[in-house]
Amino acid sequence: LILTPSDQAGMNHIAYKVEKDGDLDEFQKKIEDYGIKTTMMAEGALPSTGRMLQFSMPSGHDMRLYADKEYVGTEVGTTNPEPWPDNITGAGVHWLDHALLMCELNPEKGINYVAESTQFMIDVLGFYLVEQVMVGPNGDIQAATWLSCSNTPHDIAFVGGPVGGLHHVAFFLDSWEDVLKSADVMSKNRVKIDVTPQRHGITRGYTIYFFDPSGNRNETFGGLGYLAQPDRPVTTWTEDELGAGIFYHTRELVESFTTVYT
Repeated sequence: LILTPSDQAGMNHIAYKVEKDGDLDEFQKKIEDYGIKTTMMAEGALPSTGRMLQFSMPSGHDMRLYADKEYVGTEVGTTNPEPWPDNITGAGVHWLDHALLMCELNPEKGINYVAESTQFMIDVLGFYLVEQVMVGPNGDIQAATWLSCSNTPHDIAFVGGPVGGLHHVAFFLDSWEDVLKSADVMSKNRVKIDVTPQRHGITRGYTIYFFDPSGNRNETFGGLGYLAQPDRPVTTWTEDELGAGIFYHTRELVESFTTVYT
């Protein structure tokens, strides 16, 4: 995670790691063959990072791919490590788990960057569709998607809105108890909580949403819900059950959750 000074909240770019440096050249060709311009950024353009392939997604978001990054290690090391370090503070999140990006969706004008970005991620970058929300009179408008390139329920998600932007970034925790503890930590530190601890129907993960001092929404996301696989049937949510899909306990949508983003 990189934080930079700015006069407004939002996301500059999102990046994913590829397996080896040569993959960047292969992806550059695939992306350009898809009709999207790319730029190969030199090693060191971003501190502690090898060369990066930069391009704009169909949604307009800036994405980068890289292969090499300086490894800083962990306090417990890699030889006979203890299960956890002794100096955990705050919520004790493990890693940056995923991001949810807002994409322009306007069926009346024929605009659906959710569907376009989803297809790009599948056709070019090798992600696969795990869950989706279908809306509209005929249930044929893809309004939200959750995609994976691993076995987690989602490594990235897209949701439709009036304009593109960042909905949230999520940090991984082990369990429901850890999510509850994170709520205590946030309240103790007077952090603005957007949604108190809940379970998602979509992905089945445990969650709490909050706003950081810059105004960006964040999430601490607990548990895997299930292990995703490329040949697992896609889970589809309909418009009438979207409340349960997002907030399973209350089964009701919170308007600000889908209308407030950066």
